[in-house]
Amino acid sequence: MDTNRSITNDKERRYASFLSDIALLIQDEHDEISVLANVSAALKEAFGFFWVGFYLVKEQEGCEPQLYLGPFQGPTACYRIHFGKGVCGSAWQQRQSLVVPDVEKFPGHIACSSLSRSEIVVPVYTKDGRVAGVLDIDSTSLGTFDDTDRQYLEQLCQLLTTNLY
Repeated sequence: MDTNRSITNDKERRYASFLSDIALLIQDEHDEISVLANVSAALKEAFGFFWVGFYLVKEQEGCEPQLYLGPFQGPTACYRIHFGKGVCGSAWQQRQSLVVPDVEKFPGHIACSSLSRSEIVVPVYTKDGRVAGVLDIDSTSLGTFDDTDRQYLEQLCQLLTTNLY
């Protein structure tokens, strides 16, 4: 038996079930903070990730837009991330999901926690195609995230776009 394929199938089943459940949870709620808070909590509970949360694009008067800490589950985090900086700012700049097997090897990684070893960041878009924020998930193990995580987390972020933005 191919153990890797079995693990992938299990992960796919867990994500498919999660997406079905979360779609029902958020379908009638349109408050951004409430939805993102529950999505963060549900992801952390369902998958046991070290840190799960959102950074939201905001512009303060007289300043360039930055990612500001939004709803999250896990230890304390960085308040702001500049465009193009770290994994989150790079995903925002590149407008694409980033899977980082070893954060120590990512140029310019921002270490909000020294316990974080791998990371995935997925942009959340508005209906008109702007980046509204990013979903950031950290693990204390190397190589936690793969293309399966990327695929399903992108579907989750599309649900958020449909429901919120």
